[in-house]
Amino acid sequence: MPIYRRERWNTPDGDFIDLDWVDGPADAPLFALFHGLEGSSRSHYARSLMRAIRARGWRGVIPHFRGCSGEANRFARAYHSGDSDEIDWVLRRLHSLAGTAPLHAAGVSLGGNALLKWLGEREHAARDLLASAAAICPPLDLTIAGRSLDSGLKRHIYTRYLLSTLKSKALAKVERHPGRFDGPRIRRVGTLFEFDDAYTSPAHGFNDAADYWRRASSKPWLRAIRVPTLLLASANDPFVPSAALPSADELSADVHFDCPRQGGHVGFLTGACPGQLGWLPQRLFAHCATPEHRETT
Repeated sequence: MPIYRRERWNTPDGDFIDLDWVDGPADAPLFALFHGLEGSSRSHYARSLMRAIRARGWRGVIPHFRGCSGEANRFARAYHSGDSDEIDWVLRRLHSLAGTAPLHAAGVSLGGNALLKWLGEREHAARDLLASAAAICPPLDLTIAGRSLDSGLKRHIYTRYLLSTLKSKALAKVERHPGRFDGPRIRRVGTLFEFDDAYTSPAHGFNDAADYWRRASSKPWLRAIRVPTLLLASANDPFVPSAALPSADELSADVHFDCPRQGGHVGFLTGACPGQLGWLPQRLFAHCATPEHRETT
C-alpha cells in the first residue's frame, strides 16, 4: 500500500473532498488519477499507479469523489459519471499547485468518462491546464453500458456487487436528508437504471435515469478534445460492450484509441497467475512522455 498524505479541500458549494497525495520534488510532474465507481485510493489500479509514481520520483494525487474517501459528504448529492464541473474545479486547483511542472490526468471507468466529458466541453481551454490525459475503460455511452450491466448474468454478478454499496450510501442520505428521496423505492432497486432513477437523477438535477445516461455520456464529446489523450479500452471488458466503443470518425486527431484484445475492466494483467499490474502504469508513462507521437504498445 502506498504511503499517502491526506488533505481535505472545501468545495465551492460548501461540501468537501479528500485527496490522497504521493509527495515528490516540487518541480516533478504531477499526475492526478480520478477513480471509478465506488473506487478510492485503495483500488488496485490506484495503488499500482501511485507506487510506480513514487518510484519514478513524480508527484501523484487521487482526488476522491464526494463520499468515496471513507467519510460521508455533507450534502444529499454525491458524484456521477458526467460531473465535469467537479473535474474542472479540481484540475484548476491542481494546476496551480503543479507550479511550472506539467500536470497529467487520468480517469478510470466513471472517472475516465467524467474526464473525457470535461476535455470535450473545455476544448482548447483544457490545454492550458493539462499536458496529457488518459481514460481507462470508460463507459463512453452510459445507455449502452448500463443496459448491458443490467441484463443477464452481468446483472447478477457485477450490478449486484455495485448496488450493495451504492444503495447503502443512498439510504444513509435518506436518513440525513428527510423528504429528499424515496427510501422504500431505493431499497427495492435491483438494477443500475432503477438506482439512477431513484437516487442519482434527483440528487444531481437530471429528469430521470434516461436523461442522466444521455447527458452524462462522454462519447459525443470525443471529437472536441484538443489535449493529447489516450483512450484505453479492452475488447473483452464486461462493463463496456463493443457497441459503446468509438469509430475513427468519432475521435478528434488528439485522441489515440488503444484497444488490446485482453484486459477486462481495468485489469491489464501480465505474467503468470495471479498476474502483475505493472503494464498499465508504464503505458500511461509512455503516453505522458511523448503524447504528440500517440504511440501504441
